[in-house]
Amino acid sequence: MSHSASSLPPADRRELLSWALYDFANSGYTTVVLTTIYSAYFVAVVAGGVPGLEAGEGTFIWTLAVSLANLVVLVSAPIVGAMADHRATKKRFLLMSTMGCVAATALLAAVGPGDVWLGAVLLVLSAVFYYTGENLVAAFLPEIAVSARMGRLSGYAWSLGYAGGLLTLAICLGYITWATGQGQVESQFVPVTLLITAAIFALAATPVFLWLRERATPSPTGRVSYLRQAHGRLRRTLAEAARHRDLFHFLVALVVYQSGISTVIVLTAIYAREVAGFDSQSLVVLVMVVNVTAAVGALVFGPLQDRFGSVPMLASTLIVWCVAIFLAYGAEGQGDIWLAGNLIGLAMGASQAGGRALIGKFTPRGRSAEFFGLWGMINRTAAILGPLSYGLIGYLSGGDHRLAILSVLVFFIVGLVILLGVNEKRGVSAAEAGDA
Repeated sequence: MSHSASSLPPADRRELLSWALYDFANSGYTTVVLTTIYSAYFVAVVAGGVPGLEAGEGTFIWTLAVSLANLVVLVSAPIVGAMADHRATKKRFLLMSTMGCVAATALLAAVGPGDVWLGAVLLVLSAVFYYTGENLVAAFLPEIAVSARMGRLSGYAWSLGYAGGLLTLAICLGYITWATGQGQVESQFVPVTLLITAAIFALAATPVFLWLRERATPSPTGRVSYLRQAHGRLRRTLAEAARHRDLFHFLVALVVYQSGISTVIVLTAIYAREVAGFDSQSLVVLVMVVNVTAAVGALVFGPLQDRFGSVPMLASTLIVWCVAIFLAYGAEGQGDIWLAGNLIGLAMGASQAGGRALIGKFTPRGRSAEFFGLWGMINRTAAILGPLSYGLIGYLSGGDHRLAILSVLVFFIVGLVILLGVNEKRGVSAAEAGDA
């Protein structure tokens, strides 16, 4: 493990802004590829152009691809974290993962009707790079912000992220509107939106590589087996469950309620299209508005959790999640989806920012890549369990999306119950003892 000592001064505003701008950069990928345009396009057009695929099979293939990407990152995250800590190369690995995601996203533009397996493989590649980068950039948080300010900074970054997703969608909507006016169909204009997304990601991510500095220092030890080191660190981390019991209690809650969030992220557009008849343009407008409410939720939630505590505020967001999913289940038209979607936005921004900040509070300094690697593993596990549960229920029920969404409601209810057992003050004290 790398030493935490660093001769560099505390992070200045430019560094903090560049770190937060990475959320702005990669959110375009999430909104366009995983949430809105490409997900609905894959099920309705790419898989829809394959003879013999029955109702629900396109959605099932989509969830399998997303789950496979998360499984790859679940296995690789401890090794990447071990290498990043030992070599103090989080920034270098972040650059590599960013370039990989940008390239794979651009290649998705080559996917057309019937190209199910090409589209699925490229989705897996882009998502693996995206999720790896998400873990790496989060590991910088304990290095650049003190515990009392992590909630505010994390919330600010998440709000910037939703602004980035909103900007990317707005540009894509402008192009889609022009293209449909020219008589183009989805197989013609969707590939261009993927190129737009890749370009914005590359441009907006540039500041983090120019200004953010690596504060960890390399380990003085020589050559090591990173696989052995990763497994050893994971065993050591798990062996300390008693010392960091509130961290591990929260991780259990996180894997449950994050399963619901992960499902919503990758299946919102599919649900809205299949249940309420949204087309590409209306889907983009819906998610644009949801991004605004999500940015508001993240921006407001950050200071509130610093003042009232992360656990009580996270619990309140899970209640909002339950109400939103119940409304989506009973939706009778597009208006109901709009109401549910905006509640989802408020809860999404708040819960995502709050979860990352709470992990930061529970993390001893000098072990950020290790503990955030564990956080990443939990997120990846949730991203396998949630969407796969939805896809499997939809497949077995012949494409019944209303029945499938009930699994999401169960995840949020159970996650809320587990979260209420977390003692935040005790968890922070354990992290401070680890610092010493």
